[in-house]
Amino acid sequence: MKNSIKTVFVIIGTLIGAGFASGQEIYSFFNRYQENGILGIIVACLITGFVIYRVLKISNKENIKSYHEFLERKNNFKILKYSINIIINLFLLMSFYIMASGFTAYFKQEFNIPTIVTTIIVLLLCYATFMKNIEGIAKINSIMIPILIVIVLLIGMKTNIIETAKNLNLNNIELSGNWILKSVEYASYNSILLIPILISLKNYAKNNEKRISILATSIFFILSMIVYLIMFQFENVGNIEIPMVHIASKFGSVFKYGYGIVIIFAIYSTMISAGFGFLQNCTKSKKTYKVLAMVMCIFIIFISNLSFSNLVNLTYPVFGVLGLVQFIYMR
Repeated sequence: MKNSIKTVFVIIGTLIGAGFASGQEIYSFFNRYQENGILGIIVACLITGFVIYRVLKISNKENIKSYHEFLERKNNFKILKYSINIIINLFLLMSFYIMASGFTAYFKQEFNIPTIVTTIIVLLLCYATFMKNIEGIAKINSIMIPILIVIVLLIGMKTNIIETAKNLNLNNIELSGNWILKSVEYASYNSILLIPILISLKNYAKNNEKRISILATSIFFILSMIVYLIMFQFENVGNIEIPMVHIASKFGSVFKYGYGIVIIFAIYSTMISAGFGFLQNCTKSKKTYKVLAMVMCIFIIFISNLSFSNLVNLTYPVFGVLGLVQFIYMR
């Protein structure tokens, strides 16, 4: 049971990154479709739950140790496998740097701390965690995710999301439209980030794949709906770099900085998951792992000045479409 909970925390930490916690992802993929976004969240969570279950089940049943082995189990064209592997690694690396951008954006927006200061701090923290491998990630998420869940729930209660849910006009929901594509895209790019981590977690999840997938999906759905309902109450927040902090600040400094803790935890958790997945896919020895980790962390300095909201809105939908290809490996 302990390993199952640990696995769920790592999965949630991987899913809830800077884009999610900031509100940018939920707004871009769901809130802009009004009430249809509710169905979008349901579809996205169901697909994500299926991916979690299948990857864990396949990894344990066939003793898969890496993403490369996961692709090799199907006799597809080599060019397809090669292309998918490039897409996955590119997305993982981009996600790592998007999280770094979100980290510096928060401290710049809220405290006007120079980007270079937060950049140096985060690259040192990342490198230290990478040296501890998956065990370090699991321990960090075991502490951070429960705190994150509690703070999100408190913000939701403060913004009276129950009343908001009651006032939703469900007659506006349509069973067709762009929201369907967006929900599939959302689950697709999440699966790109998830699959390498899930393969690393297979030993923790053995014989408990179904329980873990249901629990992780349920928590992810609840958190997604809370953020959706909070965002639903406010207009014109999509252009704000970190909209959820902007909303939380309306209820006082306690909530503003409390949600700031959520942002920091979410950023760090997904940053580490993305970076670890990339390193696991691209290295075959401890020496190359350490060297690549160092180079990757140093490059945060050159990426962190890019706009966080633009990175989320431009790159994630593109990778969402490309990531659909890997669903053929779920069979």
